[in-house]
Amino acid sequence: MQKSPERYDFLIVGGGIFGIYAALYLARRGLRICLVEKERELLKKASIVNQARLHSGYHYPRSVATALMSDDNKARFTTDHQDFINFEFEKYYAIDRFGSFTDSQQFERFCAFIGIPCKAVVGHPLFNYHRLEALYSTIEYAFDPYLIADYYRHQLEQAREQVEVRMYTRLAEACADGGEWRVVLEGLAYGQQQEVRAGQVINATYAGSNAINRLFGLSDIDLMHEISEMAFLTSPQVQGIGLTVMDGQFGSIMPYGLSGLLSLSSVAYTHHKVSYDNLPRFDCQEQNPECRPDFTAICNACPAKPRSNYRKMLGQISHYFNESVQFQYFTSMFTIKSKLKASYIDDGRPTEISILNDNPRFYCIFAGKINSIYEIEKVVEF
Repeated sequence: MQKSPERYDFLIVGGGIFGIYAALYLARRGLRICLVEKERELLKKASIVNQARLHSGYHYPRSVATALMSDDNKARFTTDHQDFINFEFEKYYAIDRFGSFTDSQQFERFCAFIGIPCKAVVGHPLFNYHRLEALYSTIEYAFDPYLIADYYRHQLEQAREQVEVRMYTRLAEACADGGEWRVVLEGLAYGQQQEVRAGQVINATYAGSNAINRLFGLSDIDLMHEISEMAFLTSPQVQGIGLTVMDGQFGSIMPYGLSGLLSLSSVAYTHHKVSYDNLPRFDCQEQNPECRPDFTAICNACPAKPRSNYRKMLGQISHYFNESVQFQYFTSMFTIKSKLKASYIDDGRPTEISILNDNPRFYCIFAGKINSIYEIEKVVEF
């Protein structure tokens, strides 16, 4: 343990997109940042294992607050990341004839209320109208998670004089001391420890939020967690088309950024395991000692990850296309997805940035939509 601890203005825990953006935002204001990530690489979990949808609000007819926040941030995100966004595909939303929580009239009223365009489409040759009550042409884009990850890694390299990145490192101890945080960092390769001091802390660990909150002696946020699968396909007929079937136990297929692949998710089949504990606690962790509720591993590399549900997902989404449309499965990726327990009712995905301690200041960012990276700017003080 070194005698004179390194001092930083902010310690940021979590090397996903939200933690990295917060570090860069603060560094541009001349502050000194320590960014800690427990994995060997940045941006390897939920930042890349997602459907790459740049939300415009359509997805949340039962959560107007989430829809408005999505659309509010879309223009800025699109401008800042335009080189990594797929603008060139047709995006459709549809209502299933059976079992939807939202009918066509409700969806149209919702779109009109929040001011997003939707145009009814009759007789599209690729879709199966026997299963669809209504089909709408919309405007929605897809970002490329891998290109954005490369971009932010490069931005961190450019900001290395202001942002020190500690990879493969965990927080071993933490406490408030004299108006700042005293934190002991432990390198996971050799177990070496180092004390650092920080005026403020930002917890941006997503599924690991409560484990870090508890380490600092702070309160939980009420979360639930799911081990989720994203399947990836190709299709010559619908390569430039996205379809999201609303609202209930349905699914979505759309271009995965600029990769040439299609991402496929299903409300019924994407989520394999559910944990209602505030920590992500799953039975598969018993088979992998490197993954614990307070210290989760990367699911993609885990020998205990679930068997793929891609066949079921394909069977479901195929109902909405005519018989001429063919899909070829490529691969699947898995990760832990977390959400606020309160979101179970309306399927909302709000961004919450909580101040859990005032002196010294401790923020907990919880967000699931990439559009919301800018929300930290409204809350953080320096």
